[in-house]
Amino acid sequence: MTKQTAFWDDLARDLEDPEFLREYVVESMRIATIDQVVNAIDDAREAAGLSKAELARAIQKEPATIRRLLSSDNSNPTLGTLAEVAAALGLRITVEPIPKAERGQITQPLLEGRAADPKKLARHLDKMRTSKAKVLA
Repeated sequence: MTKQTAFWDDLARDLEDPEFLREYVVESMRIATIDQVVNAIDDAREAAGLSKAELARAIQKEPATIRRLLSSDNSNPTLGTLAEVAAALGLRITVEPIPKAERGQITQPLLEGRAADPKKLARHLDKMRTSKAKVLA
């Protein structure tokens, strides 16, 4: 058995615990969502030809704030900050439904505290967290 296989087996076993499963799904969705929004904002900033410092000035923030937001791997911005930055780029932060095909993989485990296939859930969440966001124009 390889280390990678052992990891997925251990994670699938951990996901049998309803509390762990819920925390794992919520944290995975949080990471994926923040990454997607921050990446879309940074792509829009680059497309607009703005530096991070210019964007910071537009919303009256310190340049370091925008550098941390757009460069940090563990950024945890407030919705207010994201909305301000997005507005300066002509964007709006919106909420959208999870696609129906994916909803069962995300919502059902949260509501029920269990997953029909924990290993499949873990791999799906991992893929969400590690894929580059697409900018919706």
